Amino acid sequence: MKLTMVGTGYVGLVTGACFASTGNEVTCLDIDEKKIAMLERGESPIYEPGLSDMITRNIAGNRLNFTTDKLRAYRDAEVIFICVGTPSDKDGSADLRAVLAVAEDIGDALNAIGEQDKPKLVIVKSTVPVGTTQKVSEVIKSKTSVPFHIANNPEFLKEGAAINDFMKPDRVVCGIEHDEAAEILRDLYEPFVRQGNPIIIVDIRSSEMVKYASNAMLACKISFINEIANLCEHYGANVRAVREGMCADRRIGNQFLHPGLGYGGSCFPKDTLAVIGMGKAVGYDCQLNVAVHDVNQNQRQQFWKKIVEHFGTNLSGKTLAFWGVAFKPETDDIREAPSISLMQRAIEAGAKVRAFDPVAAENLKQEMPAVVTVDDMYDTLDGCNGLVISTEWGEFRHPDFDEMSGRLKEKVVFDGRNIYRRDAMAELGFSYYSVGRPPIKQHAATVSPQDSESSQPA
Repeated sequence: MKLTMVGTGYVGLVTGACFASTGNEVTCLDIDEKKIAMLERGESPIYEPGLSDMITRNIAGNRLNFTTDKLRAYRDAEVIFICVGTPSDKDGSADLRAVLAVAEDIGDALNAIGEQDKPKLVIVKSTVPVGTTQKVSEVIKSKTSVPFHIANNPEFLKEGAAINDFMKPDRVVCGIEHDEAAEILRDLYEPFVRQGNPIIIVDIRSSEMVKYASNAMLACKISFINEIANLCEHYGANVRAVREGMCADRRIGNQFLHPGLGYGGSCFPKDTLAVIGMGKAVGYDCQLNVAVHDVNQNQRQQFWKKIVEHFGTNLSGKTLAFWGVAFKPETDDIREAPSISLMQRAIEAGAKVRAFDPVAAENLKQEMPAVVTVDDMYDTLDGCNGLVISTEWGEFRHPDFDEMSGRLKEKVVFDGRNIYRRDAMAELGFSYYSVGRPPIKQHAATVSPQDSESSQPA
């Protein structure tokens, strides 16, 4: 099948490359000439494990190509996927200008191409508020009388695991108006659901809502466990023990219930705000989602208080090292990353900041030129008064603690991801602050039984 992806971000590139891997002819369209030139060389503009190899392989197989020519991209396409961004507007609602601009382009192209034997299927894959797919259809119809079909097909891709999520989806959700669209979508996705996971066919508005409801639920779980973790700190409880006892209940489960610095990235912050914005648009107050957002934003400040507790409010003359910049491992995405918020607070308090991240350093240089980026995790520690761990990259889990001790000016670790055992850090002589667990001050004499977390890596 001949497909066109409009937009070459995470969604467009991953979707295009994965569909090309099952034999489809895919064209990726973007207005950014530098990005298209980069992709034509087989270079991915984003870091996503396995994506560059998949792009290169499908280019070599003549199944994947890239263009800035809109008419070329639309002319032969049987299916057009709209995969452009929908960032948060100033009021938190989704900015739909890019989506609606693409709709106009498609309408103009259909008008120029003329009526064909089989109507093209236009699919909105961008995350959009309920009712947007209908608006896209209306915009296209305002430009042309050429027949087409419209559908919605939300993506459920985790950055860092996007290819696996696409190739082995939990479910595929399709919002359709016509049976023809349903058949096309079933044909496209059949190779990816052979293990029995469902293709769910629903109406378009329900499809649009599924995406927001899913992300809002996951964001809620993250804010919930962080609120419980903060309460544990006030009462001297250990959130690790609390989580273990709570998650043993099969009704609750254990996914997305890891205390830390809160969610970041391009999806949860934006989509939670979009849910709130959809509520405002119809006069409904989404109180729970407002609380989820507020708890998440406050989590950075709660963690910052630990640094202030140790050093005081004036950090002049101090230098802090940061391990991890990306909002999560296996991505270079620093949008809404907790690390950025903490670095800004440190600089405002007078501190100097040094940072290491395996893949996100270049993005940090553009975002925060005042931060010194270092190419080695241990070199980052040289002369620093403390270490802040803000991303749980694998290489941080089992470091050389003797090397850390020799490099740091003060043996202080602020662990925003709870990757170390408290008893081990106490024995090594570190002052250790984590999330939802009592802090360990330097020279702590004893460790209580509940703090011995043998299953958690040192």
